[in-house]
Amino acid sequence: MTGPVLVAGGTGRLGTLVVTALAARGVDVRVMTRDLRRAAHLDGGHVETVLGDVRDPASTAAAVAGTAIVVSAVHGFAGPGRVSPASVDRDGNIHLIQAARAAGADVVLMSGVGAASDSPLELFRMKHAAETALAASAVPATIVRATAFLELWIDLLRRTAGRSHRPLVFGRGQNPINFVSVPDVAALVVRVVTDPATRGETLEIGGPDNLTLDQLARMVAASGGDSAKPRHVPRAALHTMAATVGRLRPELGRQARAALAMDRDDMTFDGHATRTRFVDLPCTSAAELLP
Repeated sequence: MTGPVLVAGGTGRLGTLVVTALAARGVDVRVMTRDLRRAAHLDGGHVETVLGDVRDPASTAAAVAGTAIVVSAVHGFAGPGRVSPASVDRDGNIHLIQAARAAGADVVLMSGVGAASDSPLELFRMKHAAETALAASAVPATIVRATAFLELWIDLLRRTAGRSHRPLVFGRGQNPINFVSVPDVAALVVRVVTDPATRGETLEIGGPDNLTLDQLARMVAASGGDSAKPRHVPRAALHTMAATVGRLRPELGRQARAALAMDRDDMTFDGHATRTRFVDLPCTSAAELLP
């Protein structure tokens, strides 16, 4: 490795773990962030922070210059205004790919299991567009696709429980979904960053369980000592939300449409192939996180 590893999205849930693990191995890491204050927890040996925004080609190119590997852990799913899957997950990743090609750097791109041009999820359509641009660029690259982040959904369910201690589930909550622990994903990302033999591959990682949101909500409630049933937002309300307020606030429309897809489409996953190849990867269940 002839230069530092740049991590875009290095201050987020996944990026923080990747940065910390690489630095602990003695790898020099450059964290690209729109706000240096968000990277304060990453100060320490082998870590530098630079200002940059993947939506801006100039600042992206400046941040990538001189690096050996570019890791993209960015996402624009929940962002308002100019922060969106189109501006971040598609265009922002394309800017990173172009900058990596100019710098002679490899790329490790975070994507999602189910990314496709015809996915009902805008995020997955934009991730697929980035994957397509990466393949066309001829930049040496590894794509890591993950299922839904378990810790994120546990946090969401805990926050919506409120005083009733009843987590809020969007839709019927009866559709099985694969959830993966973020540290498990970070372990795979660190592996492919440090293993050039994975270039040219797409690796998919999920967790050991396919759970419905009702099941996960009950587990979250039980971890707090409660046995109350979760509350539900009816599908009809989600359709109305997407068609009304979702037009004025696109981020809310995206969330409503995503909730409908997760309540309907096949979100199960069997990660046997990747875990058979990398037998030392952690495989964390929801029960382990919610004793």
